[in-house]
Amino acid sequence: MQQGAKPRSIKTGLPPGSLVYIGAKKRDDSDITVISYDQMNCMDKKLQTMDEYLQYKKQNAIKWLDIDGIDQIHILERLEEYFGIHPLVLEDVLNTNQRPKIEDYGNYIYIVAKMLCYDHSRKRIVSDQLSLIFGKDYVITLQEREGDVFNPIRDRIRNNVGHIRKMGPDYLAYTLLDTIVDNYFIILEEVGNQIEYIEEELLQKPSSAALHSMHQLKKEMLRLHKSIWPLREVLGAMERRESELINESTILYIRDAYDHAIQLIDTVETYRDMLSGMLDIYLSSTSNRMNEVMKVLTVFSSIFMPLTFIAGVYGMNFRYMPELDSPWGYPLIMLVMAVIGGSMTFYFRRRKWW
Repeated sequence: MQQGAKPRSIKTGLPPGSLVYIGAKKRDDSDITVISYDQMNCMDKKLQTMDEYLQYKKQNAIKWLDIDGIDQIHILERLEEYFGIHPLVLEDVLNTNQRPKIEDYGNYIYIVAKMLCYDHSRKRIVSDQLSLIFGKDYVITLQEREGDVFNPIRDRIRNNVGHIRKMGPDYLAYTLLDTIVDNYFIILEEVGNQIEYIEEELLQKPSSAALHSMHQLKKEMLRLHKSIWPLREVLGAMERRESELINESTILYIRDAYDHAIQLIDTVETYRDMLSGMLDIYLSSTSNRMNEVMKVLTVFSSIFMPLTFIAGVYGMNFRYMPELDSPWGYPLIMLVMAVIGGSMTFYFRRRKWW
C-alpha cells in the first residue's frame, strides 16, 4: 500500500460501485484538460469544471479528456453522466492498487496501466496508476497526480506530426500505452547502470551498503514485474481485436508494443537473475574475507603454540631445573624459540598458506 493511502477495508459493507477513493490524497483540486482534434484543426484548453466539456461533446472530432487528481468524486460522477461509464469502472479508477487489466464494456474499453518514472533524488521508482477509457470518438485518461510522460504525444497532436491526427481514438490509446512501455526502457537502463556499479563494488570491497542497495533493487524489479507482466496481457487482448472499437490498421502498431513488452519482461527477468547472483557473490566475498582473517589468525596461533609450550615448561616452579642456573640458558631458549618461529613462518610462506 502506498504511503498515506487509505486501507481497502474502508469499503467493507458498501454496495458495489460505491465511489470511495483508495489512495494517498495528493491534491486539493483536479486539473482537467481537453484536446479536441481532427486532421485539419486542433484545440487545447484547460477546463475549470466538467460542465465545460459539454461544448466539445457534440463536435465531430476526437476528444482527449485528461484528468489529473482522481480524489474529487464529483468529477467522476460527471463521467458517469456524460459518457455512461459504469459505476464499477469508476470504483476501479478510485482504487489505486489495481492490477493492469483491460475490460470491454461494448461502447467503450477500460484499461488500467502503471505509469512509472525514476526519481533520481530518492533513487527509487515512483508509480502512478493510469486509468484509460476510450470509445467511438473520445479518450479519457485519469491519473493520481499532476505530471506524466505524455507531453511528446501532446506536442505531436498540436503540431500534426505523424499519423496520430489521421487515426482514431484507438490509435491514441495505443500511443499512450506505447509511451508508457517506452518509459519502462528508460527505467531499466537506469536500473542496469546501478546493477553494474554495485557488481563492481562487490568484487572490489563488499559492504552492507551494497547489500542494502541490492535488496532495494530487488523490490524495484518486483514492482516492474508486477507492472509489465499484466500489461503484456492487455496489449495481447488488444492485438486480438475482440472489440469493434479497435481498427484493423491499429493492430500492427499494437503488435509492436506487445513485442516491446516481451523484451521488457526478458530484461526484468535477466536483471532479477543478476541480482540473485550478486547476492551469492556478496555472501561468497564476505565468507572469503572471513576465511582470510581466520587463516591469518590460525597461522599466528600455529607459530606461537610451540613457543607458548616452551615458555610454559620453563615457567613451572620446580626446584631443580638445570637450565635455570646456566648463564646461557635464557639466550639459548630464546634462540630455540626464534628458530622454531622462523622455520614455521618459512614453511607456511613456501606452501603459500600465508
